[in-house]
Amino acid sequence: MTKTSRELLEQFHRSGHAKIVEKYNFTGVGNRDVYNISAPFEDKKEQFVVGRVEERDSEFSQVFFFTKDIQDEKIWSPREHTQTYNLQDPFVTRIAGELIFGGVEIITDINNPNKIVSWRTQFYRGMNIDSLRYFASGPGTMKDIRLIELADRRIGVLTRPQGVKGGRGQIGFTIIDTLDQLNEITFNNAEIIKGQFVPEEWGGANEAHLLNNGCIGVLGHIASFDSRMHKHYYSMVFSLNPETLQTTPIKIIAVRNDFPDGPEKRPELEDVIFSGGIIRKANGRAELSVGVSDAEAYRIEIPDPFLEYEG
Repeated sequence: MTKTSRELLEQFHRSGHAKIVEKYNFTGVGNRDVYNISAPFEDKKEQFVVGRVEERDSEFSQVFFFTKDIQDEKIWSPREHTQTYNLQDPFVTRIAGELIFGGVEIITDINNPNKIVSWRTQFYRGMNIDSLRYFASGPGTMKDIRLIELADRRIGVLTRPQGVKGGRGQIGFTIIDTLDQLNEITFNNAEIIKGQFVPEEWGGANEAHLLNNGCIGVLGHIASFDSRMHKHYYSMVFSLNPETLQTTPIKIIAVRNDFPDGPEKRPELEDVIFSGGIIRKANGRAELSVGVSDAEAYRIEIPDPFLEYEG
């Protein structure tokens, strides 16, 4: 039976894992907030995170590539002479050695440029950050599209349909042979994974990891509204067999209360964390990067949530 986020939350609180939390500190963006960041990744032997940068009272954001400050490794600064992108909620992965970068482009009313009417996911590819070029777009209103190179070198595609097919938001999956097949037909024909969310709730994938048994470890979020229409977002994981679409039950791995009190973009976003990426460590631990309350970014060290799927 599909569990609600409340039931999953009770299960999470019973687990009682010890956690280590650290805030991401950014400079070089004025008074703007940086949130919904990726996990740190390497490009040309340099460490990066990509982050959503915007004014507190705006949804019109840019994505910056940040590197560690030369003077203080706990501070991240925009990389010099590097393109920024007018996108939200960035993500990165590697497919066949290429860097794949993307984010959500917002679409405004032709007669009112301040009114957002839709959005779509945009994809860029290149051997490194400096050679990124656009190559594909998702369908209108679909966020949380993620890619992963499978054990046989094919490409797994995680989607997030809404509306008639997906309600408030489900997770879909399909497999393609090459990045050239990444198109609207691919996205729209992805098969919805059954039994993940009750109709009143929704979720999406934020990052995918190839596990040592060939399955996919999916990092994502599960979300709901309360009676005040305030949003509640939790970080979660599950394992997906790419051949059979069989999944493990969703498991919450982090919640807003794991992090210090701080600002929120709006009151209804107070209880929101948005999974950005996870780095698995050799000691059975993992470092999860998240956006918090649409205003800040943190990383939290937790037990590796994918280990049990590889047992």
